Amino acid sequence: MFIAQRLRKENIAEYLLYMWQVEDLIRACDMDIERIKEHYISRFTNLTPAQEQEIEQWYVQLIDMMRSERVSRSGHLQVNRNIIINLHDLHNSIISSGKFPYFKAAYYDALPVIVELRKKSGAADVDEIETCFNMLYGIMLLRIQGKEISKETEEGIKPVSSYISMLSGYYHKNEKEPIDFE
Repeated sequence: MFIAQRLRKENIAEYLLYMWQVEDLIRACDMDIERIKEHYISRFTNLTPAQEQEIEQWYVQLIDMMRSERVSRSGHLQVNRNIIINLHDLHNSIISSGKFPYFKAAYYDALPVIVELRKKSGAADVDEIETCFNMLYGIMLLRIQGKEISKETEEGIKPVSSYISMLSGYYHKNEKEPIDFE
């Protein structure tokens, strides 16, 4: 929870990837708060009892949300999907504007990778932004598991990562003070 709060303020892309990981953690523990406490929360040794209870309550709320939104087995919470929607809307505003040539260049550099990913995954109806996050999340999981990542994938991730990083930066900038797209 504390990590999520910090990431939400600092880097929306890292926040979203973290939240996807939290969703998977909850699923891996069969939506059981006792298992989450035993296998995850108990690892934090520097928490006060109040902090531990706050984190536990956060997980309970997420479990309840996942159940009510029917994403217990797969999918993402609406709050996380809303971030993708907001990033997509921001992307469209930036691309439509004549003020952001570096962003456009980063997007068009990443676009061939995005198109290839959508083609390989058979998910042509998945939004480009979500496709990028699916790739970044998949790579993150491979790294966590210590699995090898091909040179082709390593090369493909660079433009996607750069593009999402720029979009994330504009997201936070726009949150602080709305960007003038005209």
